[in-house]
Amino acid sequence: MSEKAEKAVLVRASTEKTVASANLDELAMLAAAADIEVVGRLSQHLRRVSAATLLGKGKVEELAALTLEVEADLVIFDDPLGPAQRRNLEKAIPGSKIIDRSQLILDIFASRAATRAGKIQVELAQLQYLLPRLTNQWTHLSRIKGGIGFKGPGETQLEVDRRQVQNRITTLKGKLATIDRTRRLNSREREAVPYPTVALVGYTNAGKSSLMNALAGADALVAPRMFATLDSTVRGVVLPAGGSIMLVDTVGFVAKLPHELIEAFKGTLEQVRRADLLLHVTDSSLSELGVRHEHVLSIISEIGAGHVPALDVYNKADLPAAAKAPAGAVAVSARSGEGCDQLLARIEKLLTVDEQTVCLEIPAGEGELRAWLYRNSRVLNEKELDAGSSWIEARIHSRKVGQLRARVDCSEARLVGPDDD
Repeated sequence: MSEKAEKAVLVRASTEKTVASANLDELAMLAAAADIEVVGRLSQHLRRVSAATLLGKGKVEELAALTLEVEADLVIFDDPLGPAQRRNLEKAIPGSKIIDRSQLILDIFASRAATRAGKIQVELAQLQYLLPRLTNQWTHLSRIKGGIGFKGPGETQLEVDRRQVQNRITTLKGKLATIDRTRRLNSREREAVPYPTVALVGYTNAGKSSLMNALAGADALVAPRMFATLDSTVRGVVLPAGGSIMLVDTVGFVAKLPHELIEAFKGTLEQVRRADLLLHVTDSSLSELGVRHEHVLSIISEIGAGHVPALDVYNKADLPAAAKAPAGAVAVSARSGEGCDQLLARIEKLLTVDEQTVCLEIPAGEGELRAWLYRNSRVLNEKELDAGSSWIEARIHSRKVGQLRARVDCSEARLVGPDDD
C-alpha cells in the first residue's frame, strides 16, 4: 500500500435483522481496487433509515469519533446517499470526505478506462450521477447582480453548473453515438463472418479473462483485483470438431452497479445482447456464489440480454473450497486448464443445435461460392463430379442459410436442399 494512499472507514446501514461484517468485505475489495487503505468498519441495524443522515444520531457521533481516531480521509457508505444526507454527514464528520459505493465504483472505472470510448463512457456516467446531486453550496447567490438594465438577479451558480453539466452530457452523448455507429458497423462486418459469438459474462474477479486466455491462448490482462479490464476483447477459438467461434470478454459486473454506468456502457455491452451464447462464469470458491449469480442475471436482464441462451461455468474448480457444479453447469479451472476441453465440447453442442445440413452441386467455375461455403460452414463431405464440378455436404448456421440461397441464385450452382434435421 502506498504511503500516500487515502485512508477510509467503511459504513453499512441495513434494515435487515442481521448485519454481517462480510457485507463490507466486497466494499473493502472495491476500496483496495481504488488504492484506498481501509482503517475501520462500522455497521448498524436500523428499524428505519434516517432521511437526514442515513444512520442514527448516536451512530453518526460514533462514526465521527472513529474517523478522528484512525485519521481517516474518507468515509465510504455501502448504501446510496442523497444530497441532503451527504451534506449533513459532512457537517457532522468534519475533515473527512463522504462518498458512497456508486461514486467509488465510478472512480475505479475512471482510473481503469484506457480507450477513448471507455473514457467517454465513464465521464458520461460520472456526470449523469453528479447532475441530480448538485446542490447550491456557494456563498454567493448570483454571478450577475440585479439592478438597472437587468430584469432579475441573474443566474445562480447552481443553475450555471447544471447547464454546464447538461451541455457536457449532450456533447459526450454525441461522441458516444458516433463511436456506437462505428461499433455497429464493425459488428455487422463480424456478422458477415459465419462464426457464432460467445460472450463471457460474470461477476468481477470471477476469472473471465483467465478463462479467455485458457480457451483462446489470448493475452488478456489478468489481475487479482476488481474491474481489472473495462474494454471488450475478442478472440477466435477453434472447437473440437474444427468449427470456430468468436469469444468475447466483457467488463465484470458487481452488486449495486450504478445505473448510470450500465446506461453509458450499453454500447460496449451490445456484444452481449447480440451473442449466440453466454458463458456465465462464477467463482465456485466463494460462499456467496449464489447471490452473485443472481446479481449477474439481474444485470443481464437490465441490458436486454435475458433472451440469449446461457451456459453456467463454475470456475476455480481446483480450489479446495470450490462448490460442486450443479447439473447442467461445467466445472473448470482457468488456471490449470481442467475442464476446458469439456467446456468447448458443450459450447459446440449448444451452438450446433441451430445448424442445418445443406447439399450443393457447385460447377468448376464457381470457386468463389465454394470458398464462401468453407468460410461460412462446417464442410462434412466433398466429392468430385463430372466436368470438375463438386458435390458438397455441409452444416451451416440457420441465420446463414438465407445468405447461401442468395449466392446460389446468382450462380450456376444448385442447392440440392437444406435438411432441417
